[in-house]
Amino acid sequence: MALFGADIHTMDDLYLHTLQDIYYAEKQIEKALPKMIEKATAPALKSGFEMHLEETRGHVARLEQVFSLLGEKPKAVTCPAIDGIIKEANEIAGDIDDDGVLDAALAAAAQAVEHYEITRYGTLIAWSKELGRTECADLLQETLAEEKATDVKLSKLAESRLNRAA
Repeated sequence: MALFGADIHTMDDLYLHTLQDIYYAEKQIEKALPKMIEKATAPALKSGFEMHLEETRGHVARLEQVFSLLGEKPKAVTCPAIDGIIKEANEIAGDIDDDGVLDAALAAAAQAVEHYEITRYGTLIAWSKELGRTECADLLQETLAEEKATDVKLSKLAESRLNRAA
């Protein structure tokens, strides 16, 4: 079974495919966050999700800038990984009646999303540098810094409040 489609032959092809993958992921996250905001009961978690929704819109815009720098139109390719993470989060959240446990589950699901994004952006930054695309690397680095900061905030929130409340 091929990991990627048959249209990937060069590093440039792989780079573009991975950009399309994270673009899809960001667009799916942008759709999922309002549902997470609605489900969250802890004010700090709800507020964090609202802030990250705004950041996610910025991530999408930065990716569109990267596509533009490459002379490409923004295009998404289905990302089964993010689809699976979001599906699992929805299934788990749908089964929880206790608000404290629900918030802990939502925070954990959000961290799974962040960790996926962190790996993708880290890879794309390394490949950008390898391919001499410094301007792309700089834009992607801005997003990576925000993703890492969100992960740290989620960890602190979970460890200081959410997990105890659950």
